[in-house]
Amino acid sequence: MNRTSHRWAAVSGAAVLAITLAACGGADAGTTSEGGESSSASGSVSVDGSSTVYPMSVAAQELLNEENPDVQVTVGEAGTGGGFEVFCQGQTDISDASRPIEEDEVAVCEENGVEYTELQVATDALTVAVHPDLAVDCLTTDQLIELVGPKSKVTNWSDLDPSFPDQEISFFFPGTDSGTYDYMAADVVGDESETLRDDVESSEDDNVLVQGVGGTEGAVGFFGYTYYEENQDTLKALSIDDGNGCVEPSAETAQAGEYTPLARPLFIYVNNAKYADNAATAAYVDFYIENLAEIAEIGQFIPLSDELYSETQSNLESLGS
Repeated sequence: MNRTSHRWAAVSGAAVLAITLAACGGADAGTTSEGGESSSASGSVSVDGSSTVYPMSVAAQELLNEENPDVQVTVGEAGTGGGFEVFCQGQTDISDASRPIEEDEVAVCEENGVEYTELQVATDALTVAVHPDLAVDCLTTDQLIELVGPKSKVTNWSDLDPSFPDQEISFFFPGTDSGTYDYMAADVVGDESETLRDDVESSEDDNVLVQGVGGTEGAVGFFGYTYYEENQDTLKALSIDDGNGCVEPSAETAQAGEYTPLARPLFIYVNNAKYADNAATAAYVDFYIENLAEIAEIGQFIPLSDELYSETQSNLESLGS
């Protein structure tokens, strides 16, 4: 997969990247490089999962690399579902997720003896984007559901609203392994089938979706806010009206609870046993959480509120004990 150059790194286009990381954390939660133990950590760490959370994991790598080049971290972006599939088999140390783990995934983890800790790392503003020349600026939540839901018959923007242009619609959606897909289907559309319309171009690579929407007249797609923010010159973000007027996606509106229902939490899931047994895994996770606000900002995500960050710190301390 090809990935655009993010402002925090120049990353080669590959689905799974072997990246040399350094970590300032340690085997004990809250330890920093000044404590000595974490700065000497070495070994390998495997991370896979959400393409939305992926930029944060790579942003963390950029910050950590100068501190300790002896921790080898492989970062993949198979999608949230794909990440949990290997995580619950015990094949990865950390799973990036743009939704909470689901019951069937929990059951697989339990079957394989994989105990884990959920750590919220940021907030995202899931963004519905269109071709920049499209004369549509805002959708109500009901219109969004009508547009993307599994029973949708909408193929032209004027089908959705007579005041919208007579323009055929092309759809670019995340793949079904994506947590972004799951969130739109289950939490926004809320259909019992938890699916979306299937007459779409789909990809687990958000940059493919960005290119499709930006290069196709009448197109619409959705992905994490990061991908819109990096490509504002080729995309237009739609505001969403959930009954209180049109609200644009942004860090401010998501954190304030105004951008509903598309603001969502982002997570990493940590294998408890691998955290306890692998100093490199502990070092990476500790540093990730200790420097979370900076990592979220570099990755262009919305930092946690003080209350949410305290909860994440508490969960990490429980993991360390």
